[in-house]
Amino acid sequence: MTSKKPKRILIIKLRHHGDVLLTTPVADRIKHAYPDCTVDMLVYQETADILRDNRQINRIFTIDRQWKKQGLRRQLAHERALLADLKAQRYDWVFNLSDQWRAAAVAKLCGRHSGSLRYGKRDNALWRFCHSALSEDLGHEHHVVEHNLAVLRPLQLADGYRPRVRMEIAPETRSSLQDKLRKQGCRGEPYVLMHPGSRWVFKCWDNDKTAGLLQRLLDSGRHLVLTAAPDAGEQAMLADIAGRLKAPQGVHIWVLSGCLSLRELAAAIDGAELFIGVDSVPMHMAAALDKPQVALFGPSWVSRWRPYSERAEVVWAGDFGALPHPDSIDTNDQTRLLGAIPVDAVWQAVQKRLAE
Repeated sequence: MTSKKPKRILIIKLRHHGDVLLTTPVADRIKHAYPDCTVDMLVYQETADILRDNRQINRIFTIDRQWKKQGLRRQLAHERALLADLKAQRYDWVFNLSDQWRAAAVAKLCGRHSGSLRYGKRDNALWRFCHSALSEDLGHEHHVVEHNLAVLRPLQLADGYRPRVRMEIAPETRSSLQDKLRKQGCRGEPYVLMHPGSRWVFKCWDNDKTAGLLQRLLDSGRHLVLTAAPDAGEQAMLADIAGRLKAPQGVHIWVLSGCLSLRELAAAIDGAELFIGVDSVPMHMAAALDKPQVALFGPSWVSRWRPYSERAEVVWAGDFGALPHPDSIDTNDQTRLLGAIPVDAVWQAVQKRLAE
């Protein structure tokens, strides 16, 4: 659309932590093509930590979803202040990777040019009016990273560069994580990290099978770090799994349940020999940190949501039994849907990645 090199670009992603992390290849692609371009992002406040310390992102603007609880007048004051701040940046391009109308309005008002995707539910004149360029929304056979990168088509960038999902960790975060490990008795021993939980229970493996896998690791002499989010359900799951394990003499289990910040969890993953998890944010963090990993998948679009990494081994429940269609899932259902995955299959994948 334009041959002029952009000087300032805003990327909008108003979704969950993993969705935001998987937009970082867009910034990476822009910075590779235009090293002097300033790239900012607009995200929900609770997801901003996933982007902290990323040197490719100049500034993180945030929307606090608690604004609406402060009354209409205060909410509008926050919205106007944010809009004024964004307009003052004088962006050459705003790339909108959200399907909300709020994001479309920012794209329309805050950039000389604006790009987005042809989301099915937004295929109308108003969506086209809000964006000066629209790219096709790729199907489920494409990874979500490719889907996000499609928004850059108006820049007509040369092929040949494969952007990365990126996450960086500050030294003080690494130090904080090491302090917590030391308090549990860790003295720098190598470890395998497993994060068995997810915000959606249907993505989780059975506790007995998880424990069976971890026991094999312990019996082979591997130290373990086990983590859980500060969520009562995840912590109860991890407590049950850990309670089934018996560490041989000289082999250790360090449980960090609900006590790590998102960035400390990233530091813990980065320090591991191997990450094991399910379809969740930590899985994408491991890919961003270029760690060997084994990821267990159930009824998700695997081609779209698998780890964006060549060092990941995916074990899919659909290879061992029938699964419901991904679009039919009730995310509030507490039924676990990875039960068909046998321990032996995951153990083989773990051995393969540990042999790297």
